[in-house]
Amino acid sequence: MRSGLIAVCVSLVFAGSLAAHAQSGWKPERNVEVIVGSSAGTGTDRVARLMEQIWREQKALGVPVIVVNRPGGGGAVSWAYLSQRAGDPHHLLITSYNIVANYINGTSKLTYTDFTLISLLASEYIAYSVRADSPYKSISDLTKALKADPGSVVAGVSSSAGGANHIAIGRLAKAAGVDLRKMKVVVFSGSGQAISGLLGGHVDLFVNSLSATASPFQNMQLRPLAVAAPKRAPGIYATVPTLIEAGIPIVAENWRLAIAPKGLSNAQADYWDVSLKKLTASDEWEKELAKHYIPNEPLDRKQTNAHIEKEFKEIKSILTDLGLARMPAP
Repeated sequence: MRSGLIAVCVSLVFAGSLAAHAQSGWKPERNVEVIVGSSAGTGTDRVARLMEQIWREQKALGVPVIVVNRPGGGGAVSWAYLSQRAGDPHHLLITSYNIVANYINGTSKLTYTDFTLISLLASEYIAYSVRADSPYKSISDLTKALKADPGSVVAGVSSSAGGANHIAIGRLAKAAGVDLRKMKVVVFSGSGQAISGLLGGHVDLFVNSLSATASPFQNMQLRPLAVAAPKRAPGIYATVPTLIEAGIPIVAENWRLAIAPKGLSNAQADYWDVSLKKLTASDEWEKELAKHYIPNEPLDRKQTNAHIEKEFKEIKSILTDLGLARMPAP
């Protein structure tokens, strides 16, 4: 009788612990807002709308997902908006390289440490391209010209000074032993204007993502010399070497980063970490990224934090060399 009572008590305690564990989790209780710090049609906007589509079709979250565009200040408007919602897990923001670069160059007082990093969803790797009739036939030709005279090659980037594309040309030049401050870089308002500048002979080098480079490459208007990726890209880029293959051990990318407000509980942050892992494992996600030559290599919370911390140091070093590091006083 006594042993039977003990067994019943143990069973009740075990069941209670399971119930408590189940209740310790979290899931959305109302609409989820996915914020984008740029206009409709941009890279971060496309990612946010793909997330919404997949979650809606799969009924994954159990609540509606709304995409909200809050452009301005290279992302600053959206970061300010998210920072005012500390502790509220019903908001995610899809942001880019600017979350780090704009803090280092002094145009924003907010950076990645002011938020909860959830996942580096994707990295768009960057290509270095010249006109189809350019005398530069390889990345080696280009770096030799830069070493001989840093001002002899005019690079065109978009869409901000100190942004991912500007950092990419800085990383290449630094690895080649070139004085970054003697380089000539023209910052265009968009990739279309930068391509026009290249084709019109106003710049010698176009530095941008593979997705932005693809169309003029297919039309044989420009020729990528190298891609700053860990391995060769597929499709039309299969014949284009990486910088690593050319003996320049650097990678240059632009992130698609999912962040949440500061002050989330572990259960809330874990929910989004798991949800985004499932989303990025879907066929729909894989197919859409492939269209833009983006490898499906997402990072989880722990990996994302480590990667962004490392990138912060490297970006700060490049922007300092470019004379653009103006971090706000603590």
